[in-house]
Amino acid sequence: MDDTQAIKRLKNGDIGGLEMLIARYQEKAIRTAYLITSDNASAEDVVQDTFVRIFHQIRHFDESRPFEPYLMQSVVHAAINAVQKSSRTFSLDEESESQRLESLFQRAATTEDQVEYSQLKQEIFAGLNKLPARERAVIVERYYLEMSEKEMAAEHSLAPGTIKWLLNTARKHLRSILRMEGEEK
Repeated sequence: MDDTQAIKRLKNGDIGGLEMLIARYQEKAIRTAYLITSDNASAEDVVQDTFVRIFHQIRHFDESRPFEPYLMQSVVHAAINAVQKSSRTFSLDEESESQRLESLFQRAATTEDQVEYSQLKQEIFAGLNKLPARERAVIVERYYLEMSEKEMAAEHSLAPGTIKWLLNTARKHLRSILRMEGEEK
């Protein structure tokens, strides 16, 4: 069953349509939310709330549009809101959190590369965690969800130049954070 069929079933009151969408997208949605919230429980809550909201508002969804970008944008917005509401900072240094993120990265060819890659990944996640939620979100959308700047501009109802500025600001901020942490070592 494809997304369109699942949405039609859901619009007709068949909860099986929602079950199919959850089965197909839940894992990616949680990873996306986690990259913004830096907390697994918050990420799961964000995704659950997003699916509930979609369930209640599905009758307004335009079936001619793809569902996955709609869902992922909803997750990104909800994750930003969750971070801003909680205003808590979570550490990505905990080993269990790093293990959950391990599936997001390709493995390096040699042991030495793997060690260097692991260290770099931890530094990037730690730096990403220090960015404001909105900056984190544009980095996740561009580099994890692989959205184009044009897609991001359309989703946020912003000019493409504004998206470029946000990405540039987020990248500069992240580079600055990584540089400062590198100097501390």
